[in-house]
Amino acid sequence: MRLRNAGWRLGCVLVLLALPCVSLGRAQFGSLSDSKIVAGLKEALQIGAGNAVNLTGRLDGFFKNAAIKILLPKQLETVGKGLRAVGQGKMVDEFVLSMNRAAEKAAPQARKFFVDAIKEMTFDDARKILTGGDTAATEYFKEKTADKIATAFRPIIETAMNDVGATRQYKELTGRVRNLPFVRTESLDIDDYVVNKSLDGLFYMVGEEEKKIRKNPAARVTSILREVFGRRR
Repeated sequence: MRLRNAGWRLGCVLVLLALPCVSLGRAQFGSLSDSKIVAGLKEALQIGAGNAVNLTGRLDGFFKNAAIKILLPKQLETVGKGLRAVGQGKMVDEFVLSMNRAAEKAAPQARKFFVDAIKEMTFDDARKILTGGDTAATEYFKEKTADKIATAFRPIIETAMNDVGATRQYKELTGRVRNLPFVRTESLDIDDYVVNKSLDGLFYMVGEEEKKIRKNPAARVTSILREVFGRRR
């Protein structure tokens, strides 16, 4: 009997200790309604994603941003060094510029996929994002949109690569190096490479915008953002 009573008391203590954890996620938003919390998060996502698309989808949005600039693929690094060694560095530079121009041209097409993901968001999704890490919303976007954006980006990148001359540059780049001694070229789907790097850069910028809204009051440019994110403790 004594052991049974001790066990019952221990169980009560554990339940009481657990109660604050159960209610913490909702309590941290005070008297805000679920609908307002979701509305605030959706607005944050719309603004953050919109800013990221605007920043990447403009001239030099990739090329002059050191954090996301698309560099020569690793498979072509030896090729690039070989060409620079024989005075063909300009061709390498033009190829790198062409890849970044293609990414900049394609980036605005991601906007509609972000909008769709925001519309589909549930309150459970919103709660997880709001109580998650600094880039929880970005991870949500990746989960919901990455495959769709990659599929949609492929033909856009292919067209953009042709428009800005990147495909031609790539063929010339690898073609000229075949005659260089001690340099071997590797097979590479250059369009796929640019698609993946474009997505990496886009999601990186979405993450940076999300961090601003979470941490910097000045980035909360609407009243509902200040109300929802300002309440978090």
